Amino acid sequence: MAGIKEVAQQAGVSVGTVSNVLNRPERVSTEIQARVHAAIASLGYVRSESARQLRAGRSRMLGLLVMDTGNPFFASLARGTEEVAARAGLGVMVCNSAESATAEQSYLSLFAEQRLRGVLLAPVAADGMPWQALRRPNIPFVVVDRAVDTQEACSVAADDVLGGMLAGRHLLGAGHRRIAYVHGPDRLQQVQDRRTGLLRAVREAGMGADAVIDIPAEKLDVRAGRDAGARLMGLSPRPTAVFCANDLLALGVMQTAFDAQIRIPDDLAVVGYDDIEFAEACLIPLTSVRHPSGEIGRLAAELLLKEIELPGPEHGHQHTGIVLQPELVVRRSSTPRP
Repeated sequence: MAGIKEVAQQAGVSVGTVSNVLNRPERVSTEIQARVHAAIASLGYVRSESARQLRAGRSRMLGLLVMDTGNPFFASLARGTEEVAARAGLGVMVCNSAESATAEQSYLSLFAEQRLRGVLLAPVAADGMPWQALRRPNIPFVVVDRAVDTQEACSVAADDVLGGMLAGRHLLGAGHRRIAYVHGPDRLQQVQDRRTGLLRAVREAGMGADAVIDIPAEKLDVRAGRDAGARLMGLSPRPTAVFCANDLLALGVMQTAFDAQIRIPDDLAVVGYDDIEFAEACLIPLTSVRHPSGEIGRLAAELLLKEIELPGPEHGHQHTGIVLQPELVVRRSSTPRP
């Protein structure tokens, strides 16, 4: 592949002039710019972004590490992040931890090695501070989809406890007194908070915690939802309602219910969480707690850019976090037709 020296030789200019054409064109005459660009086109020269970053000591990329790139919630969050990054002339590298703390640390180390401009992180574990790998090289970061009660980081999340309460109040208000909670790994803060909200709603209604039947799932995806749904169908007496920690789990539960000829919502009311695009498009539209994913991505990226512009102790971390309010979107899966 042709290098900058070959471009300079063909254009009849110095290597420094080629560099100016590429990086500071205002310093070079229009005639010389044309000669250099003609040489670039003729030779098929492609500039090395990694070399440019090495010289400049900074990248034009942000990192976004999420728990599941297959989940539409995180796809929407990424779009919100990219909108803000694009306006700042930056790109976004999206990586998937697959809910693995080991993979999470590997990617954070990679981000540090690549000296990314900044990082947005959706942590796997509810406790601990996995972002320490970014502290040593002083890479700014913001925690997303989890409120962080620490002076060490900014964070943007939704109030998942309130979201769980909204789901619980809705089902209890419809007369359900035995509710299953289908969820993913307990190490996830979101899973814990949504359960806490559901239990608060149950206590508000004057009922005991035994009104909630806990049904764990390995992951937060449709396959895990089908497996949890099979266990739900085997319970006796079977709960009349189910609250799922995300919409993908809810879709899996609904598939199992259809196969078992369980009528939704007449025999089983279903509420999900996130309000992904597929929720409304289901054969029986899914009631869901709307999680403002795009807004989380946009606000987190804006916070990150502010920290990049004003790093170190001068930047006051919004350590209590920006906490957005969820909204219950009621559809047919939890409300029988009149």
